[in-house]
Amino acid sequence: MADDWLFDQLDKTKDTNLSEITIRRLPRYFRYFRELSEQGRLRISSTALSKMMNVSASQIRSDLNQLGDFGNSGYGYDVNYLFHKIAEILGVKEGIRAVIIDSGDLGRALVQTTLFVRRGVEVMALFDGIGDRVGTSVSGIPILPLARLEDFMDTHVVDIAILTCPKDQAQVISQRVTDRGIRGIWNYTGRELHPEGHPDVIIENVHLGDSLMILNYKLKKQAHRNGRRKTDV
Repeated sequence: MADDWLFDQLDKTKDTNLSEITIRRLPRYFRYFRELSEQGRLRISSTALSKMMNVSASQIRSDLNQLGDFGNSGYGYDVNYLFHKIAEILGVKEGIRAVIIDSGDLGRALVQTTLFVRRGVEVMALFDGIGDRVGTSVSGIPILPLARLEDFMDTHVVDIAILTCPKDQAQVISQRVTDRGIRGIWNYTGRELHPEGHPDVIIENVHLGDSLMILNYKLKKQAHRNGRRKTDV
């Protein structure tokens, strides 16, 4: 069967020596190859992909060549093959389980998207210290009392803690979850975390304001290049 052949081949490709900068670009490739696969597209050239992604074809070839020899000159890349390969590298099929700490606006917004399902992450519960939130649910996922966090983690396998709690609670919460064996933290709090005694815990910080400031910078640069100021409009 074609699918059996595909998955047999995935283990034969190279992914152990990927550079950090390539790893950072793989989620974007994942999105584009998923979209192409959903559209029924079978193959795509580096030139066509570069136009879609606004990235040079040489950069695409360099990145994808690190995954294996998938492209043929004049024939292009196998969309389904690369979609599954990138998904494999990014752990989409690993059965990652997560909890969200704080069910405020950000926590609720995240859990109501397809963000987790489409990336193979199961959100098991949200935790909150505010009484009127506890006992309710968001998109079918229960909101449990923060005081029960350790009890829950003692009886469930949880890989990731997603922190959307207030900044002043972040360090304490990170210590609590790492003491219970959490492997990774997706940190939206804006505070740099340093849980004691757990140097191997992987922390991925998300600073939404940083992206906004980069946009501000680009707008300012564009305005200066065009000889415009806000007061000129």
